[in-house]
Amino acid sequence: MKISVEVNGQVYERDVAPRLLLVHFLRETLGLTGTHIGCETTICGACTVHLDGRAVKSCTLFAVQADGRRVTTVEGLAKDAEHLHPVQIGFWEEHGLQCGYCTPGMIMTTSAFLKENPNPSDAEIRHAIEGNICRCTGYQQIVNAVQHAARLERGGR
Repeated sequence: MKISVEVNGQVYERDVAPRLLLVHFLRETLGLTGTHIGCETTICGACTVHLDGRAVKSCTLFAVQADGRRVTTVEGLAKDAEHLHPVQIGFWEEHGLQCGYCTPGMIMTTSAFLKENPNPSDAEIRHAIEGNICRCTGYQQIVNAVQHAARLERGGR
């Protein structure tokens, strides 16, 4: 099937198998390997991307379901390496990552969450990331990183 998908601001038209998962389309067809494959059953959240601005798990969506839509991956979140997204800065400055496997999914989940809730409590952040698993169990640093990002987005430091 021929699909047209805007990924990180660039439109891609490709012929894909109807059962090709979005995560495989992003990683193998487009070479965007920042989106990780973890469980492939929507449990771990490592594959989280934005579909039309909403956080979704790309391991349980077919690429054809993204036809005509806008996808943002962790590679497309920041303008460039000099201008990181506030959530990326938060993870960097608050040590929100350990092995880094869950990090792209956590960043995509929390960046969408902060658009809905720019001033979250720690409990709200923990609830927002319930669908993402950190195998290193660095959850407190992740909560700190999201709080830091929220302050940055509100104009604070």
